[in-house]
Amino acid sequence: MNDIRKNKVIETCKKLIQQKSYSGQENNAATVLKEEMISLGFDDVSADRYGNIIGHIKGNRPGKKVLFDGHIDTVAVVDEATWKYGPFEAEIHDDKLYGRGASDMKGAVASMVNAAAFFADDCKRDFSGDLYVAGVVHEECFEGVAAREISKNIKPDYVVIGEASDCNINVGQRGRAEIIVETFGRSCHSANPEKGINAVYKMSKVMTAINKIEPPTHPILGKGILELTDIKSSPYPGASVVPDYCRATYDRRLLVSETKESVLKPIQNCLDQLMKEDEDLKVEVSYSIGTEKCYTGEDITGERFFPGWIYDKNSDYIQNVMTSLNEMNIFPEIKQYNFCTNGSHYAGEAKIPTLGCGPSRENLAHTTDEYIEISELTKVTKCYYGIMKALLK
Repeated sequence: MNDIRKNKVIETCKKLIQQKSYSGQENNAATVLKEEMISLGFDDVSADRYGNIIGHIKGNRPGKKVLFDGHIDTVAVVDEATWKYGPFEAEIHDDKLYGRGASDMKGAVASMVNAAAFFADDCKRDFSGDLYVAGVVHEECFEGVAAREISKNIKPDYVVIGEASDCNINVGQRGRAEIIVETFGRSCHSANPEKGINAVYKMSKVMTAINKIEPPTHPILGKGILELTDIKSSPYPGASVVPDYCRATYDRRLLVSETKESVLKPIQNCLDQLMKEDEDLKVEVSYSIGTEKCYTGEDITGERFFPGWIYDKNSDYIQNVMTSLNEMNIFPEIKQYNFCTNGSHYAGEAKIPTLGCGPSRENLAHTTDEYIEISELTKVTKCYYGIMKALLK
């Protein structure tokens, strides 16, 4: 990492930050990423139907396929006026690069792309296998859904997630589910409420019961949280009308080995018991299903159930990575993510050996005045280089 390489990583990151790329609007960032890959000498660069950009560098010898995954969409900026520096200006102050997506996660994407080129150039492509870097879309909406298209096409043997980890090696995460509970009543004039069934009152009873459900725990990943996040009634506004419908949304943090069926079962059992006790109660539970439009024009649809995952820190591929980094005088800890990532698909669904390593800290994601430290960009580029050495022997 001489000054020329360091500046190249910074410039790539700045170019990406300068492109507003909210979910479904990643086209400009995708174009920049594609141009960067081509200029860096990637063997081929392609886009799939969702607009994921995949760069490929082929080794001179057969071997494993290693995929580096980083999303190029960001959450929206609510009010640009509240930012100290423009969220799309990519200004550097006090060795910090500011802008939306700097930490989550255009810094990692810039580092991945350049680390791949540096590694391939230094060894003159004399490595075993295939190296892929993916700029993934719609991660902020659907963790792992767009990634399904990537793994279907590439079939990687290993995946490296670039979400923020303080450059530590993360070997797992809790997953996430969005659970919908609906009560159905009967509307009437609020001057005569006895003629109807108030769906909100029924929901109140349901929420009290659900609140008593104890989700499981995991010795490493922690609690499988079940938390109410919003509630809506209909009609709204309900002027002089008793609501005949109410919908509550719960966020459920998932642990390893939990399935769609096992997560809903205790809730369904609770609701069945309540309906036995109250003949006027009609209540249903399901997973939220979302549909968004990709910048390619393709619809992306997903049920909001994103599994948790964890790998043994003593797994060969993890230890090989740790040895490689230690030889470079980099000494990361082995940890796990507190939030959900595209690893929900690669590791949780597809069971592909996966690890996480990214610059910056988790708590900088989605914040006003988001930034990434220049030292973190430099360090994680070295980390990715070392990971490539370990997995593409």
